[in-house]
Amino acid sequence: MPCLGAAAVAAVQLPRPHPASRHSRGASQPSPSPFLHVGPRDTARVPAAAVCSPSQSSAIGVSSEVLRRNVLSTLLSTSAVLLFGPKRITLAETTGGAFREYIDTFDGYSFLYPKGWIQVRGAGADIFFRDPVLLDVNMSVDISSPSSSNYKTVEDLGPPEKAAKGVLKQYLTEFMSTRLGVRRESNVLSASSKVSDDGKLYYEVEVNIKSYASNNELAVMPADRVQRLEWDRRYLTVLGVENNRLYALRLQSPERLLLEEEGDLRRVMDSFRVNKIEA
Repeated sequence: MPCLGAAAVAAVQLPRPHPASRHSRGASQPSPSPFLHVGPRDTARVPAAAVCSPSQSSAIGVSSEVLRRNVLSTLLSTSAVLLFGPKRITLAETTGGAFREYIDTFDGYSFLYPKGWIQVRGAGADIFFRDPVLLDVNMSVDISSPSSSNYKTVEDLGPPEKAAKGVLKQYLTEFMSTRLGVRRESNVLSASSKVSDDGKLYYEVEVNIKSYASNNELAVMPADRVQRLEWDRRYLTVLGVENNRLYALRLQSPERLLLEEEGDLRRVMDSFRVNKIEA
């Protein structure tokens, strides 16, 4: 990513994963696409009972998904501290056993994540975790390349509102589709700044994106080309700067699951820290 001055940011680009960081782990090189491969094909669906009304079916589907997730999370959980090679990445049990802490001393960041979530390798981000059952509930961290960025503060992106427009533009770019008849609706829901307990300034951005598509776009009659909602998601992003690099913590959840997942997602957001890399 090119160096951006405070007065020269026309369109903010979220950091793309740095290939050298992934290679240092010994992981295979994933595709160059940044962020999450979480298109509509990844959505976990639970069929509603035929006798239910639409509102009852929706409630049953969400409850079933959350119940399955809670059971599987319990089975996957352990109380261990794991160290991964020269990167010195630490996963440790934290408060109440509900979260673990992920500390990357090689790239310089840390956060808490729900202990039942699993890591997915080769997802195109520096690190990627997701709920093992609710596949559209996930998070990642992207970092700008150290060789092509020279950020001094997150304010180099401009005020939070300007940074939020860049965040939304980046998401829409990543979700561009070659399918006929696809339409996206998007809105910036909030953009704010905060100083965390480490004394550093962070930006927090929330956006909503809806995707509409027709399953019969080639139909002759317009009435047969009706677009319907494919997915409706909330994207939450925390931006921070350290080591002359821009860090982006990125979380997502379907809007229909946000009420159930919001507490955990907010906890992850609040815990994100960028740290000075030891020489």
